[in-house]
Amino acid sequence: MDVRQIMEILPHRYPILLVDKILSIEEGKKIVGLKNVSANEPVFQGHFPGFPLFPGVYILEAMAQVGGILMIKSLNLEIGKYAIVFAGIDDARFKRPVYPGDTLILELEVVSLKRTLSKMKGTAKVEGELVASATLLAAARKLEEIKRNA
Repeated sequence: MDVRQIMEILPHRYPILLVDKILSIEEGKKIVGLKNVSANEPVFQGHFPGFPLFPGVYILEAMAQVGGILMIKSLNLEIGKYAIVFAGIDDARFKRPVYPGDTLILELEVVSLKRTLSKMKGTAKVEGELVASATLLAAARKLEEIKRNA
């Protein structure tokens, strides 16, 4: 799945769309996505000048977006009508920094999958080395409800 197909599924857009490609997907089970970390990303203007470091919260957000694609596809949610929102993050761990030029491989595996609350275990790796892991909780919400309650 390329970035054009990803943008058909996720409501996120630049600069917060953090998934460049889906490498594999097993609906209801697991997904593997890719994020190329570019020196041109706006976050590096302030994190940190002279020492660009990709923020851990962005790594978690990238994991969540990949997991959101798995939820939407697995639960057969109508594309363009739903957003996947965070419900919680447990056991987040960061093992090493991520720098411009790195390619993040984001793997998520389903623990439980429901529209109201799904749970996935995720990892982020660079060149096969674990850089972060977390358990993510998410829920599917209709976009019109999110907009109405904003």
